[in-house]
Amino acid sequence: MPTVLKSIAGLILLITLSGCASSAFPITDRPILFDAERRSLTRSYLETRYGIAQEDERIEPRMVVLHWTAIPTLEKSFEAFYPAKLPGARSDIQNAGSLNVSAHYLIDQDGHIYQLMPDTLMARHVIGLNHC
Repeated sequence: MPTVLKSIAGLILLITLSGCASSAFPITDRPILFDAERRSLTRSYLETRYGIAQEDERIEPRMVVLHWTAIPTLEKSFEAFYPAKLPGARSDIQNAGSLNVSAHYLIDQDGHIYQLMPDTLMARHVIGLNHC
């Protein structure tokens, strides 16, 4: 089975087992930058894109979205998500705001899972669905 499929299968299994007392898939916290600037940009994005004006960046998660990134390594993916502001190279999505793209989790090619941010904070990663 290709590594990407193994990672996806592992994530699906992890989600299935999330209600169990323990899991065979450890999750390592590896937070991206979520400073005052990113918080402000997130609230602005929520209001501009979804008409949700609130005092914090919280969401109520209602779905799981899996992405595959063309970035070749976990380290490079982490580096791409870490800054609060979208880099100039992403002019294709710049018109929707300067909040950088992000994800709640990254799964390395060996199946190791890294949590980048809490599930209850909005991440910019799915056009039209970031708020859920």
